[in-house]
Amino acid sequence: MKCPRCVQQIHRAAASCPQCGFSIADADQLFGNEEIKLRTLTDAAGIFRRHERIFLEEAMDKIAHRFPQIFVAIYTGSLGESGHLRQFGFWLLNRGVFEDVPMEKPNENGILIVIDPDSKSAGMTHGYLLDPYLEEKDSFDCLSRAHSYWLEGRYADGAVRSLRALEDLLIKRCRQACRDTEKYERRYGKVSAMKDEVKKLRKHDSKQATKHRQSEKEVNL
Repeated sequence: MKCPRCVQQIHRAAASCPQCGFSIADADQLFGNEEIKLRTLTDAAGIFRRHERIFLEEAMDKIAHRFPQIFVAIYTGSLGESGHLRQFGFWLLNRGVFEDVPMEKPNENGILIVIDPDSKSAGMTHGYLLDPYLEEKDSFDCLSRAHSYWLEGRYADGAVRSLRALEDLLIKRCRQACRDTEKYERRYGKVSAMKDEVKKLRKHDSKQATKHRQSEKEVNL
């Protein structure tokens, strides 16, 4: 994975970036340290009409049906003065509680697309357990399918194009992994080992959030 701040490659088990020191605590300072309840399609910016939301949900459900172990989410909203799209996506995928996603699908298995219509920018973030299958270039390729549509304000059409590109990409990656399982395990380790690392990360993040809330209470007192 890459650091959301300096975009340098870091190990997925790292508690913070060894290059710039960025961690979930820094994202919490920008966006808050409380869990956020939302749905996989959250249109905070109000850019989708009702029939467009249905259209998008169908495209998202199609991916979830083909790949039942993962989920896809779309969030639209203005980031205001912060403007840190990559950091916001990282934070939301860590702190978001997606109410329409089954408990057996952790956020580490999620793919999040964030669209900021005010700054005319978008980003794609994926969970740690998808590192073996998705790379930085993949996110760019999927989002580039929507670029011309978003410039014209056709946000739903663009998002659907991105989702279709993502589905095709996941199909391709799964076939590659099936043909050469050892290659993926050599590069990223077994999935069971990755899950253990994720558990450690969750435990660390939970401790950090608790410390942050405690320090806030002390300041308020």
